[in-house]
Amino acid sequence: MMVGARSIMLATGLALAVDQGTKVLALLLLNPWPAAVPVFPVFNLVLLFNPGVTFGMLSGAGSFQFGPWLLAMFSLAMCGLLAWMARKATTAIEQVALGAAIGGALGNALDRVRQGAVTDFLDAHVDGWHWPAFNLADMAVVGGIAVYVAIGLLGQRRTGSA
Repeated sequence: MMVGARSIMLATGLALAVDQGTKVLALLLLNPWPAAVPVFPVFNLVLLFNPGVTFGMLSGAGSFQFGPWLLAMFSLAMCGLLAWMARKATTAIEQVALGAAIGGALGNALDRVRQGAVTDFLDAHVDGWHWPAFNLADMAVVGGIAVYVAIGLLGQRRTGSA
């Protein structure tokens, strides 16, 4: 097995394990509370279930019988694309970033299949404005893709290509 494949699999497995572990903790510890649990002045823990995709978009898609399965299959297709991109990546950081994104996407797909919705429990807010609730899988996907894109943009700047 190539070192790159190990990096991808390690990042994927780590992101998936941390995501699923924190969701289990959220389900165990936050389930009796009907409201948000303040942690910091700008951060709460709150247990929510998102039947849609990012920020609750397409929430109605989860309301029909096959909705969660279709969203999970879409996530798996995206994982396949990300895995192909990771195998083509030329640096370890790109591979790890894409591996993290794959692990996050797999974590949310697993939630959809298992319970029909994604478990969200992180709530960031400022002055009464709340960012949509999210989880560590979301952070892995967004962070992994952001790092991958940033590396690509920095590489273009260094070589002078557009």
